[in-house]
Amino acid sequence: MNRKEKIKNLINKSKQILNDNALDNGAISAANPDKDYYPREAKDYHYIWPRDASYICVAANLAGIKNIQEPFFDWLTKRPEDFEKEGLLFGSYSTNGRLHNNQFQPDQAGSILWAIYDFYKDDLNRAKKQELLIRRIADGLTNDWKGKYFFHNTVDLWEEGERKTSTKIGNNHTYSLAACCCGLKFANQIIKNDKWMEAADQMKKQIEEAYSAKRKYFLRNHGKIDDFNIDASLIGLVYPFNIYKPSDRKILNTINAIEKSVVIDGGVHRYQFDYYDGEGTAQEGSGAWPLLNFWLSIYWSLLKNRKKAEKYYNWVIERITDDYLIPEQIFSDFRQGIKPLAWSHAMFLIASNHLGYLKK
Repeated sequence: MNRKEKIKNLINKSKQILNDNALDNGAISAANPDKDYYPREAKDYHYIWPRDASYICVAANLAGIKNIQEPFFDWLTKRPEDFEKEGLLFGSYSTNGRLHNNQFQPDQAGSILWAIYDFYKDDLNRAKKQELLIRRIADGLTNDWKGKYFFHNTVDLWEEGERKTSTKIGNNHTYSLAACCCGLKFANQIIKNDKWMEAADQMKKQIEEAYSAKRKYFLRNHGKIDDFNIDASLIGLVYPFNIYKPSDRKILNTINAIEKSVVIDGGVHRYQFDYYDGEGTAQEGSGAWPLLNFWLSIYWSLLKNRKKAEKYYNWVIERITDDYLIPEQIFSDFRQGIKPLAWSHAMFLIASNHLGYLKK
């Protein structure tokens, strides 16, 4: 089978996977273990992470799937435990809305605002039907934001509880701030609100302060105590959150640090010293994350460097078997991990769109 045919088959399978994870009640799960293709050894990901669902909504929109976004927005408005009362989204939820992981991950709220904007961007007046959800999310974020950090302890997109922020340290996860800053600006484009923009501007200032001129990259966590481990999620400062242009020197330096430190034999890992393997065993060591390869491919596409964009994209394509299922991680040994992960398929579709394959 030639490469073009394989990409075409992967696109079709990815559309199926996204639909498989869009449930009858509107929820969008990270993976669906009810399917025969889900490995017995893998952890149960039949939960709703609003972040994953946001990327899935955007990818589905690009792929011409328009019937899962509004049911999910409706689910999000009505279902998550304590969301109506607190205005905050936490780690993950059961499909009926019960809280599964109570870590506060503010990037999820920012990601939802981005997904809402993306779905209605051709006619923002239509986005007013999500006014209740938009206001609840944006108000929840700004009410918890204290000018330089969040009041509640926060966890970043990799949701490792050992790396929480605190008001004592006055620190922030840079990716999380990027998501929230971007999301609040998108919310303001739909419903004007000076309070949201003030918070977004304050977040942008904290992002700027997270750049280390000495080390020449953005720190994944900055405060009174800094975290110097290089993290691939900082690609998010460019896409999708558009805090900086891809050609910005600080971004070029950060991408260079990512490529030198967490790209191993062509596969992009999450961050230095990552051991999570997704099989629920003893964490024998992480693999490369296909979604990060696709994320880096998107970055190089935005910078008009097709050669490098194809390089990271093809690294995954070459390793996908005839089942066309894209896993959470790719290992050099027998481990499969979570397979398929809907977020991986979503990032594949987005990267394919940037390379022109999805349109064809």
